[in-house]
Amino acid sequence: MSITSSHSSTPLASRSLARRVFDRAVASPGFRVGAAIFLALMLATALYPELSAIDPTKMDVKARLLPPLFTGTNWNWGHPLGTDQIGRDMLVRSLVGLRYSFLIGMASVIVMLIVGCALGTVAGYFGGRTDAVIMRLTDAQLSIPMIILAIAVLGVSRPTIPAIVLVLGMSNWPVYARMMRSIVMTERQREFVRAAKIGGSTDLRIIVTLLLPLLLPSVLFSSVLDVARMMIFESTLGFLGLGVQPPTPTFGNIIADGRKYLLNAWWIATMPGLFLGLTLTSINLMGAALERARDTVHAGGE
Repeated sequence: MSITSSHSSTPLASRSLARRVFDRAVASPGFRVGAAIFLALMLATALYPELSAIDPTKMDVKARLLPPLFTGTNWNWGHPLGTDQIGRDMLVRSLVGLRYSFLIGMASVIVMLIVGCALGTVAGYFGGRTDAVIMRLTDAQLSIPMIILAIAVLGVSRPTIPAIVLVLGMSNWPVYARMMRSIVMTERQREFVRAAKIGGSTDLRIIVTLLLPLLLPSVLFSSVLDVARMMIFESTLGFLGLGVQPPTPTFGNIIADGRKYLLNAWWIATMPGLFLGLTLTSINLMGAALERARDTVHAGGE
């Protein structure tokens, strides 16, 4: 994942550049398809669990292991995607699982953006010993596999949503730190930065009001794909028992429950897997379109 430095020389020009990138991405068929799938899933996630008034954790032993309607062997319209081994509705559980997984993925990316961009900006702007210390920290962090960090942090206590968000975010911030460092080292030599220094602006003011507005749009475009990656990692943790704990449904723990019933109740693991796959596909389509548009605009393709 690479970032090409903007040809613009002012934050105002950068905002115009970001708008052109977004408009070009929206014009692509891939982005539109991804956005349509994503919006449909988000609307279903927001509305169906509330409108159906079905509790995703409520057991109904009489309705256990009902297959989905499309199999033709179950005509219980109250459970269109069937039920699990203790009678919980699979459609509601999958949608609520999507809600938790997406929110955790988004929050994790926000954490890594804040930490990585802050440290990378400081390292690139000040250089010298500050840069050396921060870069050694990033090297140390990159040497620790995410799963090892998760086991160390989440394995010693009951995993909570804030703890999972922190683990995922802190395991991937070095990518953004290095990205921002390389861009800031170039942009700090621009005329408008030197003019601001001559005018008496402090380093903090230059970073906050000039550099960050100039550089963040390109980084944010790249972060879209990381939402999908964090959702995969969150589901992996849930599958291993290190994610959000039952009875709260997430993709990982639902699929983990369903693996025992793959032969006679395949839908328990398949339905959340299908929703996860659709969500990841939609995010990847939008993220890829944004990156292609960014690279084209930066290369002078418009």
